[in-house]
Amino acid sequence: MNILVTGGAGYIGSHTCIALLEAGHSVIIADNLCNSRRETIEKIIEITDKEVTFFEIDVTDEQAVDVIFNNNKIDGVIHFAGLKAVGESVDIPLTYYYNNIVSTMVLAKACQKYDVNQFVFSSSATVYGENKVPFIETMDLLPTTNPYGETKAMSERILTDLAKANPEFSVALLRYFNPVGAHESGLIGEAPNGLPNNLMPYVTQVAKGRLKKLHVFGNDYPTLDGTGIRDYIHVLDLAEGHVAALDNLKEGAHVYNLGTGKGTSVLELVKAFEDSNGIDIPYEIVDRRPGDIASCYADASKAKRELGWTAKRDVITMCRDAWRFEKIYKDLDE
Repeated sequence: MNILVTGGAGYIGSHTCIALLEAGHSVIIADNLCNSRRETIEKIIEITDKEVTFFEIDVTDEQAVDVIFNNNKIDGVIHFAGLKAVGESVDIPLTYYYNNIVSTMVLAKACQKYDVNQFVFSSSATVYGENKVPFIETMDLLPTTNPYGETKAMSERILTDLAKANPEFSVALLRYFNPVGAHESGLIGEAPNGLPNNLMPYVTQVAKGRLKKLHVFGNDYPTLDGTGIRDYIHVLDLAEGHVAALDNLKEGAHVYNLGTGKGTSVLELVKAFEDSNGIDIPYEIVDRRPGDIASCYADASKAKRELGWTAKRDVITMCRDAWRFEKIYKDLDE
């Protein structure tokens, strides 16, 4: 199929583009490069030795999106494009609501106009909020801990309602947990513009000496060591989950957790990184971050049952792959 991947130059999007190309699909990328780099497109081509079509556009721009749909045969959409920092969403909620929800609506309208009925949406475990772990797809959503989670829950609702109104429309809503790691080639990985919002790129930049120390947000959570627990999943496992969802789409809206089903604390991940790479990571405990919860990990049995997908790579592999990429990667300001 010809798949439009919005945010395809980003961290998860780029790895998914590789997985799609390796599975025999063609890829059209739409990305405004607000938190990604044009060079990533070149790396995707280098890794796969396949052609990629790229449009530098903002997916909230209805006219620009319409041009892509009008001029290209598109069989399906995987929608990653969106702002994704939980703490930042608390500070600038209107920016998050506009960007994340309008982009979903613009794409949904284009799909309806051009009769594109295959849609995979990049959602988040954040929609579960303060639910009891492990999180399962049938839980009531409690995304009110932060605006980012609200935008994901609302986008899910928009796409679910569209599927109800249009019986031919098939959408997979993928709630994934904490992606880390990088492609084994070391050519692509998580390379945020500016200060990292996620744990692993912060750790790798401390290891590289670009940042002095890691800030651990809170050590007074009700967990074994007081630091937040997350379900860390290798980005390649996550990418393969998107291909599995696309290949198993069925009419209606269907929700899947993509995670390992295991929780790892911040300090446990830091120790795993130190042990697997032989590097000490200095850190400092600071105040909790707005919008964060104590514990978050998946029940991923539905994805295994219906998509035939499970996460295969362990935390040590995640840490090694992330560090391999960071060692190779040359930032524009270096």
